[in-house]
Amino acid sequence: MADYKEAFVGIDVAKLENAIAIAEFGRDGEVRYFGEVEASDASMRRVIQRIAAKFDRVHFCYEAGPTGYGLHRLIRSLGDGCMVVALSMIPRKPGDRVKTNRRDALALARLLRAGELTAVWVPDEGHEAMRDLVRARSAAVETLRVHRQQTRAFMLKHGRIYPRKKAWTMRYLHWLQEQQFDHPAHQIALQEMVEAVRVLKERVERLEKVIEEFLPDWSLAPVVRALQTLRGVDLVVAVTFATEVGDVTRFESPRQLMGYLGLVPGERSTGETVRRGAITKAGNGRVRHMLVESAWTYRHPPKLGVRKIYLMEHAPSRVREIAWKAQSRLTARYRLLAARGKRTTVVCTAIARELAGFMWAVARQAQAIRT
Repeated sequence: MADYKEAFVGIDVAKLENAIAIAEFGRDGEVRYFGEVEASDASMRRVIQRIAAKFDRVHFCYEAGPTGYGLHRLIRSLGDGCMVVALSMIPRKPGDRVKTNRRDALALARLLRAGELTAVWVPDEGHEAMRDLVRARSAAVETLRVHRQQTRAFMLKHGRIYPRKKAWTMRYLHWLQEQQFDHPAHQIALQEMVEAVRVLKERVERLEKVIEEFLPDWSLAPVVRALQTLRGVDLVVAVTFATEVGDVTRFESPRQLMGYLGLVPGERSTGETVRRGAITKAGNGRVRHMLVESAWTYRHPPKLGVRKIYLMEHAPSRVREIAWKAQSRLTARYRLLAARGKRTTVVCTAIARELAGFMWAVARQAQAIRT
């Protein structure tokens, strides 16, 4: 045991070169800077094997970022452990004003040795592909929203007010086509905006069809189908939840999932003073945004639509029980909070937090049945 050698390696990843630092085992173990290495797979493979040959056990880590999980998969394929670190959870000194690749790599190695780093969940390649597809659809929806807003702002600037409430229907598009401007440049600008909206709408629909096409072959397809039994959870919400959250079994309780999604209230308490504020918004914003939108559907009394009845019939009995319990509780909860005079936004946030707990229960049931 006296000759046992263990090392903790911190890697500051970048597009072209990765900075590497090594911290040897023990409180007084040496921490040294290894150097910068080309970020290609071949170069990193040689360096990883070279470091691993000098120690009995090596732990690697690097920050989650735009470089993805390729390095993690490479290190794991070589038989070594690797942690992808949550950037927002890295301890930092307030007075430390110098940031370099060398210092970041050394800090990662020290913190990894001390056990002060928090790992993110790393998806497999199939899951990552589905997540990229869902995020592409989300980006297209956001771009569509911006172009629609620009079109309506253009019409408002010229004093053209649509006489009805609901916009972007077929009637609204016909109304846009009927608009005439004195200057031809204005007419061309409007036509270009309308055409951009049409192209983006087709793109969103095309991506949704592709998601439906790839869904049956995905490992979490049973979870997506089970989640759709919940009120306000359609295909897009269910797929987004499954791709962003991933394996729900990593959350021991619904409270952990609520905290991960940033739906729990922030707190600054000391001594006998307790101060709780708005939700933290510290987690996954994509899922949080969709859950708040889904919470609006619980303002209506409990009811099963035609599509929900079909989904219920094909769902396991335990999932059906949870889905109906969720609808009964959350609709009553919505009415209770609204009767107390709470703002609608506050009510929907509270409903979204509880809805996340029911989604946790449904997803765990679906995964248990699948395994």
